[in-house]
Amino acid sequence: MKEFFRKKMVALKRKPQIIALIFLAVTFLIYSLNLRMVSDTTARINMKGMGLAGFATMLFSMLSFVCFLNTFPHRKKVNIPMLVIFFAMQGIILFCDFFYRNKINDAILNEINTNGAASAQKMLVSNSFILSARSMLQTHQIFVIITIALVVTLPVYSKLLRMIKTSINVAGNDDIGTIDISGEDR
Repeated sequence: MKEFFRKKMVALKRKPQIIALIFLAVTFLIYSLNLRMVSDTTARINMKGMGLAGFATMLFSMLSFVCFLNTFPHRKKVNIPMLVIFFAMQGIILFCDFFYRNKINDAILNEINTNGAASAQKMLVSNSFILSARSMLQTHQIFVIITIALVVTLPVYSKLLRMIKTSINVAGNDDIGTIDISGEDR
């Protein structure tokens, strides 16, 4: 078990961007596995731009994977243009989530203003997916921000990971300085 964790740590030291990639995958899963709530909310509220915001979030979430993998090619330097495109996509995702959440809030306030608080409460109780979609979008925004922060701080924690000692002490390597390599026979 100890050797398993050592090997995982060595792999993490070689490719520290895996941490950000895992968070990117979790962020994608949060949104895509709850896409039905977003679609139902769009169909129920049906305010201008909601469908486009949901579509853009899903599209740029998928394209972010391709962009991220091209940003950090194997054994090469970081691809700066792809990194800029990745950050632009993440910014668009954050904007679309914010826009969609504001549309949900506007719909709730509109229902309160036109039909009263009891009607809004009744709408939310009968359509519980609306509040679930709003809270899911907030969680999604938090994970997008965490992913961006992990990519930005990648140089910092990659240096910290390299400081962790993962080498193995092999018997007989302690007295390697006493080995005679001069090639002269005594």
